Amino acid sequence: MEGLIRKSERKARSVKERKRRYLYEKIDWDQKLIILLGYRGSGKTTLLLQYLSSIQRKGIYVSLDDFYFETHRLVESVASLYELGYRVFLLDEVHRYGWWSKDLKQLYDDYEDIQVVATGSSILDVSKGKADLSRRASVYRLHGLSFREYLNFQKNIDLPTLRLEEVLNKHHVLGPELLDTFNFDTDFPNYLRYGYFPYFLESKNDYHQKLQETIQLVIDTDIAPFEELQHSTTRTLKKLLFVLSESVPFIPNIQKLALKLETPRNTVLRLLDILDQAQILLLLRSSTKGISYLQKPEKIYMQNPNFIYLFSPTMANIGSVRETFFLNQLSAVHSVTAPKFGDFMVDDAYVFEVGGASKTTDQLQGIPQSFLALDIKGGSNRSVPLWLFGLLY
Repeated sequence: MEGLIRKSERKARSVKERKRRYLYEKIDWDQKLIILLGYRGSGKTTLLLQYLSSIQRKGIYVSLDDFYFETHRLVESVASLYELGYRVFLLDEVHRYGWWSKDLKQLYDDYEDIQVVATGSSILDVSKGKADLSRRASVYRLHGLSFREYLNFQKNIDLPTLRLEEVLNKHHVLGPELLDTFNFDTDFPNYLRYGYFPYFLESKNDYHQKLQETIQLVIDTDIAPFEELQHSTTRTLKKLLFVLSESVPFIPNIQKLALKLETPRNTVLRLLDILDQAQILLLLRSSTKGISYLQKPEKIYMQNPNFIYLFSPTMANIGSVRETFFLNQLSAVHSVTAPKFGDFMVDDAYVFEVGGASKTTDQLQGIPQSFLALDIKGGSNRSVPLWLFGLLY
């Protein structure tokens, strides 16, 4: 127990001066049980520790993949810490702890005056497990860095968060003002290559190696145990990811994929859904309502542009990079689906074509509320600079 307390104090001292992610200000910190979900390396641990450093009540940070919890139950540990005066419990990596849902429910029900903030993998479903936490927990999802956050972390440039309507209606005014604050020709391409996860600050040279290691860890230590995948299924999942990485965006022929992978069609659909939940892929569907994993997606994308450069460091398709950036940034804060015409539909209201400077509005003729999202510095009329969509969160 003393070891856990010392680790918490040491961890808290290490993050006081770091910048805060966008989600920090959006969380209602008055809630009794808060669960933060997100991809490994997106900054969940730092967010917990920043909160620990800001509170007045006695709190402790604990990682549930600590060896201590191989022989100790969380509920018993909290009971001991409660007697020592602790009232705020920040629990990291809850998906690595077999009793996570049952213990969180018991803590919620047994203590009136404590707060629990837990983080877990993006595949965690709070309505499943040994106890349904969906009615007790406030759940938030932490996405990777937006282009706006990248500029803040990398260059200390604090740009405002924009609403989508502002981007669409005022881009010709906003663009020139914002372009004075950064170098579009270097900063935007750098973000697309290595700016999505905060650990780019540690080393840009090792960034893509870290990306690859992280994907392996997510598959082997987050997905496989949590989804109870057999070793052969895990290998199939990795093979599927490699096949898709060679040709994203991918218009899926599930039957052909199943034959190539020598696995049943429904297994392929399940693995695609798992990779989507794990934030390794982005599945673009025709609707976001009542979705079952057995419904074939319209297109398959890597989850963020950095992943494209990981798998194709010298031959990344710029068209794929642009579309992936748009889908990634918009889907973090809006509903994005596949329209009948155009590349993307946002909030069932706006249709977008994504491309380079030479793309015209010909494909959008007769489509109301339609726009071009172009890889250009400044826009006009319905041609909106692509980079501006990176300022939505």
